[in-house]
Amino acid sequence: MQSKTPSQSCTTTTDMVLPSETNPLNNLFGGELLARMDRAASIAARRHSRRIVVTASVNHVAFNRMVPLGSVVTIEAKVSRAFNSSMEVYMDVWVEDRESGMKSLANEAIYTFVAVDDTGRPVKIPSITPETEKEKLRYDGALRRKQLSLVLAGKMKASEATELKALFEN
Repeated sequence: MQSKTPSQSCTTTTDMVLPSETNPLNNLFGGELLARMDRAASIAARRHSRRIVVTASVNHVAFNRMVPLGSVVTIEAKVSRAFNSSMEVYMDVWVEDRESGMKSLANEAIYTFVAVDDTGRPVKIPSITPETEKEKLRYDGALRRKQLSLVLAGKMKASEATELKALFEN
């Protein structure tokens, strides 16, 4: 199975924040943004694996900025690392200023997907070869994030989390 690059899975969605999607402060509901990110991430995961994909976990979401009514929101999702059947998808969420057109990073998120066959059984997927410096950093961090998730879920002993141990040993 030939390795792929993160750019091959890149998915960009752009949409406007409408009144029905906002809270009483006229900002985008967090749940609405989570759903938009899940859709973008699932497309990226499917592009990488060319399989049916299911959301396994939402590993990290940072709501760093409010997204006001009428804003243009762009989500960029890329597979940052592929494991056996699972893959991490890293997303950047940009908000475009209505007047200046300047884009600023509003949120980030990391989701994990699993590729499955028609019966729902996990299937092997291609590996990832990062190209840019940012892709390499995200690729390296993905193994630490996976090990941390496995330790917290009780599926891996902390002593076996080699990448995590390296962070704390001199």
